[in-house]
Amino acid sequence: MYVKNRMTKNPITISSNAPITDVVALMREKNLKRVPVVDGDKVVGILTQSDIQKVSPTKATSLSIFEINYLLSKTTVKDAMTRNPTTIDADCLLEEAAVIMRQSRIGTLPVVENSKLVGIITESDIFDAFIDLLGFKDVGSRITVEAKDVPGALADISDIFKSFDLNITHIAAYRGEGTSDVVIRSDAVDTVDLEKKLIMSGYKIKHVLKNEK
Repeated sequence: MYVKNRMTKNPITISSNAPITDVVALMREKNLKRVPVVDGDKVVGILTQSDIQKVSPTKATSLSIFEINYLLSKTTVKDAMTRNPTTIDADCLLEEAAVIMRQSRIGTLPVVENSKLVGIITESDIFDAFIDLLGFKDVGSRITVEAKDVPGALADISDIFKSFDLNITHIAAYRGEGTSDVVIRSDAVDTVDLEKKLIMSGYKIKHVLKNEK
């Protein structure tokens, strides 16, 4: 899966020269937590709610509301934004975006094509993709099978599902030491006979989750 498949396309942006009051109003109106900052089509920064708080007077200030508004009107987006943010290409894999976010400890990546901003991808997008990849919300069953790390193990398990005319819709493997937990989702809800056949074939059923809605 690629970044372009999960990103928010054509995100709302703000100019680096815009007053900070403009972006505050924009974020409130659109319920945004972050806004890419651009000069033309080029990404030059990113502004978050935390960035805005850093340049805003604290609640303990002795300034009047008029003085506060005046100071904020003189503060521009470029005074508060995080400059030269890490970006990612739209054709990169979703896993690459996750690794960059993890290593850089950031929750957002502007997405570019030929240096032009085309989208934005967040931690929430990555989480949603993970849920979809495992089919967690789909109707059917999710069976976790312990299998030895040997050639042909997945093929053998797949043949058992096939023998019951069951289609595997999602599959993932979590490797351990000598064995793997193979998580298999199918559209079948009644898996009693399938579980018996897996056990008879030497596999250990570690967990079964069924979703009938």
